[in-house]
Amino acid sequence: MDGFEYKQGDLYADDLLIADLADQIGTPFFVYSAQGIRSNFRRLQSAFGQRQHQIHYAVKANPNLGLLACLSKLGAGFDVVSGGELTRALKVSNPEDIVFSGVGKSEEEIRLALEHNISSINIESAAELKRIQTIAQSMNKSATVAVRVNPDVDAKTHEYISTGLKENKFGVDTETAIGLYQQIQSLPNIKAPSIAYHIGSQIMQLGPMIDAINKVLVLVDQLLELGIVIKHLDLGGGLGIRYQDENPPLFEDYVQALVSTVDKQHPHLHISIEPGRSIVGNTGLLISKVEYLKNNSGKHFAIVDAAMNDLIRPALYKAWMNICEVQQNDSKSRRDYDVVGPICESADFLGKNRSLAIEQGDLIAVQSTGAYCSSMASNYNSRPRPAEVLVDGDKFHIIRQRESYNDLFDREIIPEFSAS
Repeated sequence: MDGFEYKQGDLYADDLLIADLADQIGTPFFVYSAQGIRSNFRRLQSAFGQRQHQIHYAVKANPNLGLLACLSKLGAGFDVVSGGELTRALKVSNPEDIVFSGVGKSEEEIRLALEHNISSINIESAAELKRIQTIAQSMNKSATVAVRVNPDVDAKTHEYISTGLKENKFGVDTETAIGLYQQIQSLPNIKAPSIAYHIGSQIMQLGPMIDAINKVLVLVDQLLELGIVIKHLDLGGGLGIRYQDENPPLFEDYVQALVSTVDKQHPHLHISIEPGRSIVGNTGLLISKVEYLKNNSGKHFAIVDAAMNDLIRPALYKAWMNICEVQQNDSKSRRDYDVVGPICESADFLGKNRSLAIEQGDLIAVQSTGAYCSSMASNYNSRPRPAEVLVDGDKFHIIRQRESYNDLFDREIIPEFSAS
């Protein structure tokens, strides 16, 4: 837990008691540590030393404007995958620090990117290149793009978050990429000084990352033989974090592997990376209250006020996330609980068979919820989404208000119906 620790049995976020936050804010809520975010980003930044680079935070991990503003102050750029994420990033960042990835950009999204002259649009098909050229020409704009290559490398991660295999929808194969770069040479409104790739998320091994770089560097050489000069490599992101007993590479080892592999062949290339989860994942908790304890023929359930609409990862990915007491008390009975929510689905669980010493009314914390948790929350079962709180030392900021019941339907319209 980056930014969280127990002091005499009480869980703190930076310098604030989480139990006190719950009294003031109500539950459930997400809480993030600004100090944890800063520490992670600075460690990653310093690992590059004097090597020319740029870090583009992957907005999809957690798009809250409060977190984006915190990262922007540290010097982060942003990797976005939708017009909504682009609009968010533009509120806290300079356009030249934003790259736009994703396989299905609409005409409206491309126009938005070109209107603001963002750093790069990462194209993923011949059809997308044609669309960008047409739109750029109609706007009298010059579009800077990178072709996203699919290096066909197994990232050894969950199949739903693997993006670098040929059966995945992302990017293009090497031969197609060469054809696209040749085509770009004749397009008046397109320039392509970069190659981009990304092989997946929650990656625990450096080997697949190095394999991907080596394949892309072969492409750099092939293009150079054709007179096409690549100046920049977008190496994607995907470095994993510890949820249970994983051992992800240290930032220092990760950066050293990337830089040394590139510099062995092309030290002149500018490089960028797109971390998300590794920056914010372990800097967040989901705080929830135990509504009921229930025993079904020896099976114990802790029914809490958070649910799968707040935290979909256990149901969607079978993700394991640690669950702990907010206030530890050795006098309470310890049992193995399935921690479940109030949604009418058997998939509505935050964790199964968790050893907890809790009573009705106690608070629990689901750890490592800074990434892909609030960003994937929904209103299923017409449940308002939780508040989000950023703690910074001995102060806290509510960076997303808890939704009300009225918020659930304020954009819905009841038509007039006749009695017949």
